[in-house]
Amino acid sequence: MVILLFLLLIVASLASAMLFMVKDKGGASTRTVRALTLRVGFSLALFLLLMLAHYTGVLTLRGSGV
Repeated sequence: MVILLFLLLIVASLASAMLFMVKDKGGASTRTVRALTLRVGFSLALFLLLMLAHYTGVLTLRGSGV
């Protein structure tokens, strides 16, 4: 459930950046850069969360033999 929430936040941030870019007539406006920075932050947080979940055993790999 948390993973889906993060994915939704990432997509919403990307969509808002696109909307800001269209509304601000192109160029890298402050709002666009802020939205893309949030997207990178959410992506990094999701990656770290997945790594932590795997390390603690909450998530396991199936069928890979690892």
